[in-house]
Amino acid sequence: MKIKQPKFVKSILHPAEKPVPVLPEFAFVGRSNVGKSSLINTLVNIRHFARVSKKPGKTRTINFFNIDNRCYFVDLPGYGYARASRQEQRVWQKAIEPYLLKNPQLRLLFVLVDAKVGAKESDRQLITWLQYHGVPFQVIATKADQISRSARQKQQHSICTQLNLPSSYPLIFFSAKDRTGRQEVLKIIEAEVTR
Repeated sequence: MKIKQPKFVKSILHPAEKPVPVLPEFAFVGRSNVGKSSLINTLVNIRHFARVSKKPGKTRTINFFNIDNRCYFVDLPGYGYARASRQEQRVWQKAIEPYLLKNPQLRLLFVLVDAKVGAKESDRQLITWLQYHGVPFQVIATKADQISRSARQKQQHSICTQLNLPSSYPLIFFSAKDRTGRQEVLKIIEAEVTR
């Protein structure tokens, strides 16, 4: 999949505000500071396309990016950030749950976990919730450059165990630094767009 003219479209807090035209959607979610913006920037090959912040919890809206009028990349608010008020967390939850559950355009949700840190309880809860509701997802282990290639198999087993996924689960290791996993993710998106 070659991306030529990606563009930011809009930020929303309610699924009813989604942009037109209607296109397949690929959403990205994970704990705050897991590298969602860096992953999107790497996929579109534009360094500052999606905002990257040193402060966790900066993505507070559902952000839509039009990818060559073929699909949308959707950056969802990060979870697990303690400084967000409970009221803010409820607002996000009210926006995100309907987006995930009542959205025929959503082809796949990419769930990002930190390759070095591993999966946390909030990640496990999300995966359990997605499985219960039948939301299609693919887990990506970000910041893969921070662990050696020889350690990845062990870390894959560890992350799958933490998320209650089978050891044979096709976890994708991704690095914005050395672009590991970029083509793998783009191939999955291309296959879903064209099916």
